[in-house]
Amino acid sequence: MDFNQQIIDTFRANGGEVNEPMQFGKSLVLVHVPKKDGTERVVPLASIATDGAWHVVASAAGSPSHPAWVFGLRRTETATIEVPGEPVETVTVSVTELDEPARATMWERFKAMSAGFAEYEKTAEGRAFPIFQLERRD
Repeated sequence: MDFNQQIIDTFRANGGEVNEPMQFGKSLVLVHVPKKDGTERVVPLASIATDGAWHVVASAAGSPSHPAWVFGLRRTETATIEVPGEPVETVTVSVTELDEPARATMWERFKAMSAGFAEYEKTAEGRAFPIFQLERRD
């Protein structure tokens, strides 16, 4: 089974808690990213929740290129995410890409959350990782 699909299935089966195949706990959200052809791609992403919003980072495991889903989020104003809870909650969110210095500040928070993020800087060839704020819409 595909690695991301395994994480998605585990997320949905366990109220948003993922400890296999990696230790994510309840730090993930599933983002439904609209694609050009009108379909959606579901992407499990590490997140930092703050006051009714979630922040996700396009680290692509330190790749020098942005992951494909970045362009989908840049093309849309709203998206759907699934967040941890009993049961997992589906939320409609507004999508905003952070500008500097807010992006740099949130990047520091991601590095504090997991040392792996700091490692990604070594292989990204200077790429600044886009960070998106996904804010709950009522």
